[in-house]
Amino acid sequence: MLEDGHTHTELCPHGSGEPVEKMIQRAIQLGMKKYCITEHAPLPPDIADSYAGSVDGIDEASIKVSELPEYFKLTRSLQKKYADQIEISIGFEIDYLQGFEEWTKDFLNEYGPETQESILSVHFMKGTDDKLWCVDDGVENFQSGFQQFLNDPQDVFRQYYQTVAASVDCDLGQYRPQRIGHMSLVRKYQDYFHLTEDLDENNLELVENILRKIKKQDRELDLNLAGLYKPLCNDFYPGKQILRMTQNLSIPLIYGSDAHDIKSVGHGIHLLKTLI
Repeated sequence: MLEDGHTHTELCPHGSGEPVEKMIQRAIQLGMKKYCITEHAPLPPDIADSYAGSVDGIDEASIKVSELPEYFKLTRSLQKKYADQIEISIGFEIDYLQGFEEWTKDFLNEYGPETQESILSVHFMKGTDDKLWCVDDGVENFQSGFQQFLNDPQDVFRQYYQTVAASVDCDLGQYRPQRIGHMSLVRKYQDYFHLTEDLDENNLELVENILRKIKKQDRELDLNLAGLYKPLCNDFYPGKQILRMTQNLSIPLIYGSDAHDIKSVGHGIHLLKTLI
């Protein structure tokens, strides 16, 4: 079934502001049968105490708790309006945040019953002074936060995939996200920081353990093509190395445009047959 499993709305503070309805219309035009709305879920109110990156990194990362009624009203109305043309699922892109697991579980227990499909992603990992830093908030922020790892790309990968491993291991309750988002997001600035090399033997073992757990948990992986259109990435997530491992384990792969604007809906979708 042709679907887009990872998209956002006009409520996203770092998005284009273009209406999700127009994005859905674009998906219908492309012949999609399913469209998953997965807006960035609110962050914990006291995350600033554990965070050391730029203010924008958390202020513009997600919608606010106060916006949740508007989010559900908007998405449910579209779900109903287009029901005879496309299946629309409503959910969140949930951030895994070390030290905030219980808050995240409580959030999912409260709002999970109102959703159908969600994604679990790592946008933050620990860096300088053991504080959280954004993985995808610009090259300057990345350099400041993860300087101690940058002498060896494998150290960067290890820190990131240890965080991904923790996210997969985390008990988020019965409404835990079904899908693991853009599993190689740490490569978003790979061309700038020369992080283009393959994973070494130790990191491959770490990733294989993660994938085996995903398989055992009956979860899916986000085949996210947004990185192809990022000027310092030029690759899809999770990349060829992890993609091959995922296919060998028969883990379901769900295409995601990660669209924050109309033109990005369906980006790269014609490459799917080439990739898999």
